[in-house]
Amino acid sequence: MKKLLLTIALTGAMCSAHSQWRVGATAGFDWNHYSIDNHYMTDWHYEGKKGLTIGATSQYNFNDWLALRADLIYTQKNHRQYRTGELAETDYDTKNSYLQLPLMSSFSFGGEKVRGFMNLGIYGGYWLKSSLKGSFHNPLTDEVSDIDEDVTFISERDRRLDFGAVGGVGVEYIFGEHWAAQVEARCYYSTVSTQKDYMAIKDPKYNTTIGAQAAFFYIF
Repeated sequence: MKKLLLTIALTGAMCSAHSQWRVGATAGFDWNHYSIDNHYMTDWHYEGKKGLTIGATSQYNFNDWLALRADLIYTQKNHRQYRTGELAETDYDTKNSYLQLPLMSSFSFGGEKVRGFMNLGIYGGYWLKSSLKGSFHNPLTDEVSDIDEDVTFISERDRRLDFGAVGGVGVEYIFGEHWAAQVEARCYYSTVSTQKDYMAIKDPKYNTTIGAQAAFFYIF
């Protein structure tokens, strides 16, 4: 029993010797792919759009290769929707704002100053706001109207909670005793449809968001 307690104490001391907290800020740009099954609406088309990512980040390093990272991120998941054929005038951009909380294990490797890393984990999110801008063709009146408005969420239709997997790879540069900088390519893969099954024909819609971001940390 004494040997077991001694081993646990030594292990804890070793982990404490390498452990460290760090906090920082992150910002970058992303590109969102909006996947949808059009069913019979084959004249509708969807394209990815660029967006902004900004937020706060924190990380706890257990040793020199393993850490636990959590971010609080504002992310835009935008897309374009347009119609071809006789109703080609219909064309608008959708801007979607999300608040996301990714929780990731971070694995690092390399030298003391320059290190590579890989982040893997899950994330939860909340759909904060959506807006439309463009033109809409009314087939009943044959009129084209300009649109620039916020979307009103409908509880029976819109699923505002988001959940999925997140992963990224990047490079870190440690400069000075308390500072580090990172660049990272990251992907958020949503496993939750933004639209509920409120119609007879199921119409799931999913976001996949790929981004490039930079982060600056203060190391305690």
